[in-house]
Amino acid sequence: MEKNNIAQKKDHLLGMPPVLSTRALNRALLARQMLLTRVNLPVLEAIKRLVGIQAQDPNAPYFTLWTRIEEFRPEDLSSLIQDKKVVRLSLMRSTIHLVSSQDSLSLRPLVQPVQESVLKSSFGKALNGLDVQAVVDTGRSLIETNPLTFSELGKQLNAKWPDVDSAALAAVIRTFVPLVQLPPRGLWGMSGQAIHTSSEAWLGNLPFLNLTINDLILRYLAVFGPATIQDIQVWSGLTKLKEKVEQLRPQLTIFHDDQGNELFDIPDAPRPDQNILPPPRFLGGFDNILLSYADRKRIIEDEYRNKVFTKNGIIKPTILIDGFVSGTWKVQKEKGSLRLMIELFKKLPSEELKALTKEGTQLLDFIAGRESSHVIQFF
Repeated sequence: MEKNNIAQKKDHLLGMPPVLSTRALNRALLARQMLLTRVNLPVLEAIKRLVGIQAQDPNAPYFTLWTRIEEFRPEDLSSLIQDKKVVRLSLMRSTIHLVSSQDSLSLRPLVQPVQESVLKSSFGKALNGLDVQAVVDTGRSLIETNPLTFSELGKQLNAKWPDVDSAALAAVIRTFVPLVQLPPRGLWGMSGQAIHTSSEAWLGNLPFLNLTINDLILRYLAVFGPATIQDIQVWSGLTKLKEKVEQLRPQLTIFHDDQGNELFDIPDAPRPDQNILPPPRFLGGFDNILLSYADRKRIIEDEYRNKVFTKNGIIKPTILIDGFVSGTWKVQKEKGSLRLMIELFKKLPSEELKALTKEGTQLLDFIAGRESSHVIQFF
């Protein structure tokens, strides 16, 4: 048995929570995120397991799923969007997520305080004295009668409230009405403006679960744990979750990280050997594993963050080597070919470079098919 497992057992015998190294936390994350090995799982089930996929970039979820699911094809997700099995809407952190339609209805009420907090910080002054409920009622009627872009929605609301900023009026509807983005937005190989209607109008009377904040915490831990209370808050955007976690404490397993922070986890969740060697992986932009912790060192070293997180809020597609972010990637279309541009943050041994190149070729096959000419360039 490996040394850290022996140390954990010794800590248990002494009545002390075991200490998990950064590497052990990384391997737990990879296992739960389906990044140690690709899984043979229906796409809809994978999306549910991940508690949604960060989706500001409409194409990013396709790469998120390709790197996790065996033989994933773009049409596997596009058909779910067209069949109304999954939707894109504002959820955790008040950012756009791709989730199952049932989860969209179950999760949105839980993160409503996050939506309202963002509205207040962005447009609080512009909305002073406004009859918000009247705006909500009018806006809901507009987008359920005829789906609209935010710009169109703001302009139509301006006809009734000409003295209020149109962006602020549209933000009120985004905050208080669960708005889903309609296809062709989000379909592979297609483009289009983000056009919105309400989830109720789009999905009809779809049955869903009435989840609690405790349910949300448990689902987070199942795919991101072990984690601190601060981690859970960063992922969800919610605050003051200490009381909720304390309610769950009797049914959770407790650890510490190497900084002494208390970590909470699901007792039977995977925590594999920290010395297991994961394959290289290409992550899409905005992948949630980069956004779901207060301390992100289990997945990216602090020195690399400014290479991935841009000043204008873009989070670049990244490469995992030995489970940690070690570079970024992008694809350029050229005459009759695709060029995969890989920026590595450190020099790789020849075997790792070979494995990364093989994975990169499979990525290009996924994007354009084997018939297309491919070029991989490192810089």
